[in-house]
Amino acid sequence: MSNERVAGVGDVPEGEVRVVTCAAGRSLAVSNIDGTLYAIDNICTHDGGPLGEGRLRNGRVICPRHGAAFDARTGKVLTLPAVKSVHAYPVTVDGDDVLVDCEGAEA
Repeated sequence: MSNERVAGVGDVPEGEVRVVTCAAGRSLAVSNIDGTLYAIDNICTHDGGPLGEGRLRNGRVICPRHGAAFDARTGKVLTLPAVKSVHAYPVTVDGDDVLVDCEGAEA
């Protein structure tokens, strides 16, 4: 497991989603659900939209382009027009640091 600092805890307010980047250039959407942080791929499987620029509603990340929804915890696709899920990544908080295992994608 290779944890990498991608943000500070205050960078992702509760009820919001933000775009972060791993050192290798992988773009992730980090969500704060009731004080717990989750990370999924930042690319909608429908047309490549930036999930981290969407909204977080009831644990779902809503793509800003066409409204496809993904579970912010698991990356599972929840609504059309997307039909394929995205990867989720383990997140750890150490003090003020948000650490993501950028290589540890969970299908």
